[in-house]
Amino acid sequence: MTHQSHPNDPPPAGDELLTISEVAAIVRAPLATLRYWRHLGTGPRSFRLGRRVVYRAGDLRAWIDAQADASDAAAAASEQG
Repeated sequence: MTHQSHPNDPPPAGDELLTISEVAAIVRAPLATLRYWRHLGTGPRSFRLGRRVVYRAGDLRAWIDAQADASDAAAAASEQG
């Protein structure tokens, strides 16, 4: 599929397909957490390709950006009230 990601590698861009292990390394979360997020529907967008769960790099980047935006909004709201 793709080369093995290391924690210090920047997330890839575009439509490159990433395995759940590669995504776990990028977001520094255990595989079980990614599986749980997938179950809840709260994690990065993923889909099945045959028997494998894969993630598009662009979808992962969008999800990471959304998490940062939500965190910034929560911090701003707590400062106001």
